Amino acid sequence: MNEDTATRARRILRAQRIETPSWAYGNSGTRFKVFAQAGIPRTPYEKIDDAAKVHELTGVAPSIALHIPWDRVDDFGALARYAADRGIALGAINPNVFQEDDYRLGSVCNPDPAVRRKAVDHLLECVEIGRATGSRVLSVWLADGTNYAGQDDIRARQDRMGEALREVYDRMPESMRLLLEYKFFEPHFYTMDVPDWGTSFAQCLRLGERAQVLVDTGHHAPGTNIEFLVTILLREGRLGGFHFNSRNYADDDLLVGAADPFQLFRILHEIEGAGALEPDSGVEFMLDQCHNLEPKVPAMIRSIMNVQEATAKALLVDRARLGQAQVSGDVLGAHAVLMDAFSTDVRPLLADVRRDAGLDPDPLAAYHRGGYQQRIEEERAGGAAMGWGA
Repeated sequence: MNEDTATRARRILRAQRIETPSWAYGNSGTRFKVFAQAGIPRTPYEKIDDAAKVHELTGVAPSIALHIPWDRVDDFGALARYAADRGIALGAINPNVFQEDDYRLGSVCNPDPAVRRKAVDHLLECVEIGRATGSRVLSVWLADGTNYAGQDDIRARQDRMGEALREVYDRMPESMRLLLEYKFFEPHFYTMDVPDWGTSFAQCLRLGERAQVLVDTGHHAPGTNIEFLVTILLREGRLGGFHFNSRNYADDDLLVGAADPFQLFRILHEIEGAGALEPDSGVEFMLDQCHNLEPKVPAMIRSIMNVQEATAKALLVDRARLGQAQVSGDVLGAHAVLMDAFSTDVRPLLADVRRDAGLDPDPLAAYHRGGYQQRIEEERAGGAAMGWGA
């Protein structure tokens, strides 16, 4: 017997999983200044505490992504056990091959073989960290690129990347996937070596089925139809997951859905249309944002709630009506079906889903009532706060 729309929506919303990033709990800022806040974690263990609080209140954030070396510890097995004791898992491992002087001309694409070797060794180290933590995802973003025409051989850089990724891919356990992210500009402004989903897709095709594209919703040129490329990647079985954030101009790393909630809904509508909201779809939902001004933990909760609201609206699309309108060529009727779902106030539905799970219907209000922010500001008054720059 087929589920009705409301029953299926509740089931999917209860089972939804959204991974939070460790770096979003630390101090962050712009190229010009990293802004310090009170209560920021001083160790990866305290980042896990914050992630556990987010999961406790939302019920859908049971893992935290790590960034290496920012989150390096002596014993990753012990870190994984600490997380498990607090009800969460260690998720995607994110290598850092962009913050050392050696990487000025690139990492795996660098013309210097010694620098390439250093970068590949770090990627391999992250594979081993993934083994120790039980992670199933190696999430790779490369800052490699050039600023001037003729600075380097574009094709040679693609070849170097392919060789490096091949070595890493072949070292990964069968349980691990490599997700290759892209960014169309910044830090380089003539070429980025992985500037778009097509380049990522091409590299992944050469590697194998466990190499997939990672879509960061802030990494596109203005006007890019993100839901279109998501559909193509889903059709080809190469959509590995998302780094959800929001942008007004470029890579703004704002709260998910803050700038364009309709775009977030459209993306999730296409994901739902492909059946990829089901828990076993293999599409990873991860956040990647830097809360420069707002407090870290409540900002993370708000982003999760925004993803949940867009998901709920996508689940309420009347697909039978939509299909009929599309087949009959009823352009405005088909559009109206989407707009009806997008205009639905799904907050009561989500409140009911949370109550059914034993959660407070308003996670943000629960956070502010609970006193956690005040407690961490007092307890973390000393020591060096973690962050991604000076």
